[in-house]
Amino acid sequence: MSDLYPPVVLDHSRHPRNRRTISGCAHVATGENPACGDELRVFLALNDFETIDDIAFDGKSCAIATASASLMTEVLLGKTRVQARALFDRFYTIVTGGANAPDDGMEAEVQRLGALSALRDYPVREKCATLAWLAMLAALESADRRA
Repeated sequence: MSDLYPPVVLDHSRHPRNRRTISGCAHVATGENPACGDELRVFLALNDFETIDDIAFDGKSCAIATASASLMTEVLLGKTRVQARALFDRFYTIVTGGANAPDDGMEAEVQRLGALSALRDYPVREKCATLAWLAMLAALESADRRA
């Protein structure tokens, strides 16, 4: 179990970054995982250049979902829509053990997300880890949707 909860994951689950709301935010989506009882909302504020100027999450979630959401908010801040989607793809590969994605210039971000790589050995926790990310994708596509 210590593989599943390395120090970075424990830190982000105990002290989540950007756990708050963004009032008046146009890009909001909710993700739910009934099997675990997780429910998260992701808030995105995009500027005129389609860059994420602010990102936050709130809700109730397990340690893995909270840590994943917290890490997500840190690596996506300042990224474009295209980069955010690419990082989702890279993250999904990390937690599922899929094929490595090509180098896209975001290796530092991918390395930080690697803290959750042990999840590939616990497929039942995949939904916990990807919950906030799927809500983020839904928030990018339209305002105020459920993931």
